[in-house]
Amino acid sequence: MAPQPLAYAVDYPGVATMAETALTGRCLCGAVRYRAGALLYPPTFCHCESCRRASGAHLVGWLTVRIATFAYTAAAPSGYESSPGVLREFCGRCGTPLTYRTAKRPDEVDIAVATLDAPGEVAPVDHIWMLDALAWDRPADGLPQHPGARMP
Repeated sequence: MAPQPLAYAVDYPGVATMAETALTGRCLCGAVRYRAGALLYPPTFCHCESCRRASGAHLVGWLTVRIATFAYTAAAPSGYESSPGVLREFCGRCGTPLTYRTAKRPDEVDIAVATLDAPGEVAPVDHIWMLDALAWDRPADGLPQHPGARMP
């Protein structure tokens, strides 16, 4: 049986709204687990320096949900204020980066796509913060590339 696509909680120009399914995920060791509601916006790939350093990778796939629909269902994560007003949460046991929260969007939480139980069901639709991308990081996937943040 094919997986159900995810829903966006708000309309996003140019992207079709899809049927809803639950989001669940975990860290590498399984100590920290979470569940979340519908995506607010289509997922994205972020190339900013902060995400690169926090993840140890040249980009991070993110999805965004309402904070009211997000909950940890096992051990609580550790947190780190990576810049003023920004909290990054990760597993204190295995180090897996899990979420990004900013005071600029207090009702939302960004979740690392790769931590989903079914990450293959969530495809990022664009690239953001290409001004920060490494010189050799030039995506050729045909997705739109934004110099900074995209506005939903």
